[in-house]
Amino acid sequence: LLFVVGTVSCTLFLAVNGLYSASDDVIELTPTNFNREVIQSESLWLVEFYAPWCGHCQRLTPEWKKAATALKGVVKVGAVDADKHQSLGGQYGVRGFPTIKIFGANKNKAEDYQGGRTSDAIVEAALSALRSLVKERLSGRSGGYSSGKQSRESGGGDKKDVIELTDDSFDKNVLNSDDVWMVEFYAPWCGHCKNLEPEWAAAATEVKEQTKGKVKLAAVDATVNQMLAGRYGIRGFPTIKIFQKGEDPVDYDGGRTRSDIIARALDLFSDNAPPPELLEIISEDVLKSTCDAHQLCIISVLPHILDTGASGRNSYLDVMLKMAEKYKKKMWGWLWTEAGAQSDLESSLGIGGFGYPAMAAVNARKMKFALLKGSFSEQGINEFLRELSVGRGSTAPVGGGAFPKIHSVEPWDGKDGELPVEDDIDLSDVDLDDWDKDEL
Repeated sequence: LLFVVGTVSCTLFLAVNGLYSASDDVIELTPTNFNREVIQSESLWLVEFYAPWCGHCQRLTPEWKKAATALKGVVKVGAVDADKHQSLGGQYGVRGFPTIKIFGANKNKAEDYQGGRTSDAIVEAALSALRSLVKERLSGRSGGYSSGKQSRESGGGDKKDVIELTDDSFDKNVLNSDDVWMVEFYAPWCGHCKNLEPEWAAAATEVKEQTKGKVKLAAVDATVNQMLAGRYGIRGFPTIKIFQKGEDPVDYDGGRTRSDIIARALDLFSDNAPPPELLEIISEDVLKSTCDAHQLCIISVLPHILDTGASGRNSYLDVMLKMAEKYKKKMWGWLWTEAGAQSDLESSLGIGGFGYPAMAAVNARKMKFALLKGSFSEQGINEFLRELSVGRGSTAPVGGGAFPKIHSVEPWDGKDGELPVEDDIDLSDVDLDDWDKDEL
C-alpha cells in the first residue's frame, strides 16, 4: 500500500538525520550517481524514495535493509533521500513517502511497487521481477542495458528540444531573455561532446516539460561560431555556461549525466521562480485548495483593521511576502485572515490566546499544526519556519480533526477601516428637568 501525500502522510516534524549508512547493504543514491548506478546498469534495481522525517519510512527501514542483505549479489537495492534531493524525486513523479520503484529491463520506464512492506514481500517481488527480466532476455525482446542505450540513441538522443544558437541569433535569444539558459559550447570532432549529446538532448526535453520552458538548453558549435567562442573564452569542449538576465554567465561544473543536468536546471528554475501568492481566506475553497495542494500551509491571523489601519496591516503582509520569497523552494501555501473573520478556524488552531498577529503552519493531510511562539517579525518567523524545515517543532492536532466551517467574507479593500455608524437618538421630546424630579 502506497502512502501517498494526498491521502495519508507521514509525521511531519520529527527530526531524523538519515535512515541508511555506508555499512548497510542498501546503496545510497543521489543525483550525482543515479544515472551511473541505476540507469546505465544491467542489474535489476529496487529503489526506495524516502524522507527522513517520514514515520512510514522509518518503519520500513529495517525491512528494507534485511531485503537488501538477502538480495545481495542478485538484485540491487537502493534508497534516495527525496526530501534532500527533491529534483530526483520529482523526475520520477514521487508525491508521497515512501515510494518504491522497480527499474527492470527498460530503465526509462520504472514500475511502481505496490506490495507489502515486509522484507519477505519485498524479496518476493524482486525475484518475480527478476524472473520477468530473464524471460524477456531469453525471448530476445529486451537486453537490459542495451535496450537503455537504444532508447537514448533514438528517443533520448532526439535533439528536438535543444536550441541551436549562432553568432547571429545568440544575443536576441539569450541575452534579451527573461528565461534561464544553459548553453553547451561544443566541437563536432570532440569525443566528450559526442558522449554528452544524448544526455543533453534527453535533459532538454525533461527540463522543458518540468519548467514550462522557463529553463532552456541550447548548443553552440564553437568551431563555426568563433565570435561567441572568443567572447566567452571557450578553450575546451564541451564547456557549459549558465546565462541569467542581468548577471554575468557562470560555468556549469556539475556532472554530465541527464539526471545531473536536470537537477541543476530545476534548482535554477526554483531560484528564479516567483514567490507563492499570499491569499486572503475569503471562502472555504481558498483554504482547501491551498492547503490540499501544498505540504504545509502557513496561515496568519492579522489584527482587526480598526486596530492597525491599512499601513499596519500592509507591514504585516510585507513580512509574510518576504518569508514566502525566502522559503519559496519549499512550495508551501500562504494564507491570511482578519481576527474574528474566521473564529472557528482560529479556535481549531489554538489562536487567540496569544493575541494578534498570530501564525500557524498546518499539515492538512495529517491535520496537525505548529504555532509561532516568537515575534511576528522577519526574525521570529524565519526562526519558526527554519525549525519546521529541518523537522523540528512541537505540533498539535487540529481541533475536531478537520478544518471547521469557513465563512465567505468580502476581501479587504486595502483601505483603513471605518467604525460602524450608530443610530442618532432624538432627545428633543425628553424633559430632562422632569426626569430629574421624578428620580428624586
